[in-house]
Amino acid sequence: MGDSKEAGAEAPPAGATARGGLSLLSQGESEEPSAQGSALLLGGSEVKSRAVVKYSSAPPRAAFARLEEKTDLKLPPANWLRESAKLGPAGTTILGTGKKSKPFSSFGMAYDFIDSVGNDVDVVSDSENIKKLLKIPYSKSHVSMAVHRVGRTLLLDELDIQELFMRSSQTGDWTWLKEFYQRLIDQKWQRKKKSKEHWYQKAILSKFLYYSINGDGAAQPVPSAAEQRESSSSDQTGDSDGASWPAPFEMPSPVSEDPSASSQGSEPLEPSYIVGHLASAPKEQNLTTLFNDGENSQGLKNDFVRNILWTFEDIHMLVGSNMPIFGGGRYPAVSLRLRDNNKPINVLTGIDYWLDNLICNVPELVMCFHVNGIVQKYEMIKTEEIPNLENSNFSTKVIKDIAQNILSFLKSNCTKEGHTYWLFKASGSDIVKLYDLTTLCEETEDKYQNPFTMPVAILLYKVACNMMMKKNQNKKHYGTIRTLLLNCVKLLDKSRHPQIIASANYMLSELFQLDEPKKEESAESPLNENSDESYSEEEEEMPDSDENGAYCTSSDPPDDNKAVAIIKSVGELSVPEKYKSIHQIRPSCAFPVCHDTEERCRLVLSYVLEGLKSVDSSIKKESDLPAADPSTPIPLKYEDESARGGPEGLEKQMALFLDKMGSLQKGNCSSQSGMTPGSWQHKMKLQLILKSSKAYYVLSDAAMSLQKYGRALRYIKLALQSHDTYCCLCTNMLSEVLLFLSQYLTLCGDIQLMLAQNANNRAAHLEEFNYQTKEDQEILHSLHRESSCQGFAWATDLSTDLESQLSVSCKCYEAANEILQFSDLKSQNPDHYVQVLKRMGNIRNEIGVFYMNQAAALQSERVVSKSVSTAEQQLWKKSFSCFEKGIHNFESIDDATNAALLLCNTGRLMRICAQAHCGAGDEFKREFSPEEGLYYNKAVDYYLKALRSLGTRDRHPAVWDSVNWELSTTYFTMATLQQDYAPLSRKAQEQIEKEVSEAMMKSLKYCDVDSASARQPLCQYRAATIHHRLASMYHSCLRNQVGDEYLRKQHRVLADLHYGQAGRLFQLLKDTPCELLRVQLERVAFAEFQMSGQNSNVGKWKTLSGALDIMVRTKHAFQLIRTELMEELDQPKSEEPTPVADATPGLNREEVLKLLSIFESRLAFLLLQSIKLLSPTRKKTSNVEEDVALKTNKHIYSQLLRATADKNTSLPDRIDVLLHLLDQLARGSAVP
Repeated sequence: MGDSKEAGAEAPPAGATARGGLSLLSQGESEEPSAQGSALLLGGSEVKSRAVVKYSSAPPRAAFARLEEKTDLKLPPANWLRESAKLGPAGTTILGTGKKSKPFSSFGMAYDFIDSVGNDVDVVSDSENIKKLLKIPYSKSHVSMAVHRVGRTLLLDELDIQELFMRSSQTGDWTWLKEFYQRLIDQKWQRKKKSKEHWYQKAILSKFLYYSINGDGAAQPVPSAAEQRESSSSDQTGDSDGASWPAPFEMPSPVSEDPSASSQGSEPLEPSYIVGHLASAPKEQNLTTLFNDGENSQGLKNDFVRNILWTFEDIHMLVGSNMPIFGGGRYPAVSLRLRDNNKPINVLTGIDYWLDNLICNVPELVMCFHVNGIVQKYEMIKTEEIPNLENSNFSTKVIKDIAQNILSFLKSNCTKEGHTYWLFKASGSDIVKLYDLTTLCEETEDKYQNPFTMPVAILLYKVACNMMMKKNQNKKHYGTIRTLLLNCVKLLDKSRHPQIIASANYMLSELFQLDEPKKEESAESPLNENSDESYSEEEEEMPDSDENGAYCTSSDPPDDNKAVAIIKSVGELSVPEKYKSIHQIRPSCAFPVCHDTEERCRLVLSYVLEGLKSVDSSIKKESDLPAADPSTPIPLKYEDESARGGPEGLEKQMALFLDKMGSLQKGNCSSQSGMTPGSWQHKMKLQLILKSSKAYYVLSDAAMSLQKYGRALRYIKLALQSHDTYCCLCTNMLSEVLLFLSQYLTLCGDIQLMLAQNANNRAAHLEEFNYQTKEDQEILHSLHRESSCQGFAWATDLSTDLESQLSVSCKCYEAANEILQFSDLKSQNPDHYVQVLKRMGNIRNEIGVFYMNQAAALQSERVVSKSVSTAEQQLWKKSFSCFEKGIHNFESIDDATNAALLLCNTGRLMRICAQAHCGAGDEFKREFSPEEGLYYNKAVDYYLKALRSLGTRDRHPAVWDSVNWELSTTYFTMATLQQDYAPLSRKAQEQIEKEVSEAMMKSLKYCDVDSASARQPLCQYRAATIHHRLASMYHSCLRNQVGDEYLRKQHRVLADLHYGQAGRLFQLLKDTPCELLRVQLERVAFAEFQMSGQNSNVGKWKTLSGALDIMVRTKHAFQLIRTELMEELDQPKSEEPTPVADATPGLNREEVLKLLSIFESRLAFLLLQSIKLLSPTRKKTSNVEEDVALKTNKHIYSQLLRATADKNTSLPDRIDVLLHLLDQLARGSAVP
């Protein structure tokens, strides 16, 4: 075999190797480890050989009997041609008297050892063919062999021209080959009859072998004393172990055929005859058994007594042999040969004997010499001594070179799988030619005249099947499988072999994994890393290259232009590596590189379509079916439900589901084309339809990811139509198939939802949806032969109505969820179940929002005084129902975040309901109604539920903040409406103030002003507005309340507190100067109100000083207003002026002017009051500080009066004056 490890093990024992010979391991050394089974290594300095018996039908070897001298072999023995227990079922074949091997003998072996074909073995052939090839340089005889290639394996069979042409004259077959042969090779061909001498020699050999059987019914001559002495001397010279020869009559113990047997005993070769065939291919449930050996395998059987895996140097061969082997005692295996003593052994005979022993691992040869049929003597020769016999000298190294050269020649030129090649050498010629008979045959009218076509096709199919069945098969072999199947399909006639073609196409589609993740596509590069060197389908169509014709020279005669390749002289075969193959038959073939999912699925669908066509073409039309026999009762299909797991069988559940969906058509529960359930057509079509549905599903998913929603809907429609047909045909529904349907409906729901959300591109989606390829149309036509395919039409309509699309999407998810309830699919596929429920919750949220927005739109169109319409109320109910179901979906899978979002949307719906009720009634008599309060409180409840669902902010900060904001808004809106439209007709003022205060404080609680976020300015503005409103409310209460001094004091403190908080928060904001100015002016007014109730000058001055200090702090607001006004004045230079209404609130000139006028008047009033309080006439004593303050205030007051008197002063200038005065007031004002 060539590796260093075995070479070392095969070193010959001392003195065992002769010149140019071959050594034999001693009996102890021959015992291999158990994994190698019945194997023996024969090796030497020149060649290495190893044989493992794969199968044997021979009985235990019979010990041969040494015939007495002068035994007349012309006389038949008593047991001649009789069956014997010792011979076993093989009968005469064991003894070589059976007829010659069939022309398809290699196919019989290949069928039995399908694991070895195409991958591990280089050659499969009869041992006679192997010997004939290796003797080509030594022999003048003709050689005619058929060569076929399967993967890296070559199948060699004898092509008996004589037999073929005799048949041609009788049946008309092979006429084209006969004409070709006569035209190019032998114009005067005529059948050559075998001589009488040939038949005479065969008869003598047969009788000799029967004489040699030692046992009942056989001749048992007693050896003479001289013979015993001869045996003894032979023992001493021929065997170092001193074994007796000939063998005693004991029968050897049988050897296990199994290579993994723990012991191989003392026999190197023969297994027990009781062991049956080991090489039967495994069967799997999902692959239909297409044919049995008797009918569809063309009756090709393995007729050899033993099949041997022979490794000769680096060549691995599966060889069939019928050579009779005898043995017993110390010589467990010998071959018997009968020789005419008058005819010396020549080289051809020597090679013949040597190769036979080598192939069968027989260590010794026993020759019986006779003269005219009279036995003369016996002679024993060791196998390694055969090459050195007198008159039969040959070099084993040359034989090795011949084997390697012939194999390389065939490998290099027999490149097309499925083609029949003819290796031919004419008798007496030195030229060997190789013809491609398939190409020659195709030039005739009927290519099926080639009888090898069907066996080759079946072998290709079986090898591919065997490789497919290996679940741990590496994907690198997918290219090989694909090539095998494509060549199989190419060889067969679609009309004659629809079953094999359909099955081959199905297996081709199975090679492409539809559900593998995209990331794995790049990881599968080893499939194609040797694609430049690999044999591919495209290479088959290319003409033979110059390399293939390298053995043919330009000087070849013109007659040879039909030959693929030529060996000019057989002598070249003896030259080492003369024909070394530069591109050996590749172990793997190129697998097509699919650059995207769509390309892969399209390839799958093309094979599915071919398979469907084969199935459909084989189904007889109704008119072709035989009429029913009126006397034969029609069997009714009955099945006990108890055997199906009760009434809740999957089929019944599916039928109820389809009926509920409105998908079940009456009378459509069986094939419309007339297929018989259980037939191969029925089984194959089910598999092909299911494969097409998967392919369309993957295509739809890919289109979905590319946002091609119209195309995605078209593909999922085809997937559902395929699945509908499958359900219609299937008599035994599998849970896996129902899971597929759930996945299809889930994807369909996704597509309908995306179409609803992308309505602006509806025309493009519609165009993609209506487009259909010819391939899709043909597949759909095949589906329509069995079903109307309308089971899920409701799910795949492309509607223009948004509500309809959302409704269909929801129905798809509901149907997918309902299917998961069958046969406990929910617990078996938890991930898919969670995804379906998430989608159901999401679509119900979408529909709820859709109805809610419609209700809001109706509300905005309604006249203000009009009451709530019935249409609005119906929309509220629909929206609420959807939200409620969606919340239940999310809660059932513990999805708190999405449940919180739906609760939040339900709260928003309640607020819309409240807003709808606030519009009813007269605006002037408007009060906060009980209905508004009810719905706002419901909204609050839902928002609080959402917060409880989330638990903590850590679970989902964004959702948590959003719910808090909505809750704060609800409280704020409710408080504002109660404050602005106080329900005084139903409640007391104090109660309303209390409720407003509580609602405002709760709104503040859920308004996060401290956390830095995009919503922080809004929260600060909301909080400032709440404080402002509360301060205004307490200010108003203080003005209007009389009596309870404690309550007045409390209101005064609260008003002052909230004004301060409002001012602080507005000061933080950059774009609310007007709000800040308004708050400060209200604070000043609050101080004036307090001052009006004070009697002492000290108290008044303190309050007045505080009011002036507030005035000074408004400087920040005026600076912001001035900055924004200046930016507004600069804006028209580069851009068009924007209207005041469109500007930011700080740029509202009217509001600024109004606030500015109020500020000027209040500042003037405060300055005047301060002057009055500080004037000497009002005070008995005075100090320096008060005098300075009085002087400053008078100066500022006079400047203010002059500025306000000028009506033509611009707004920026007025603000500049105020800012200047406030600076002076801040520097010079005296505050005690």
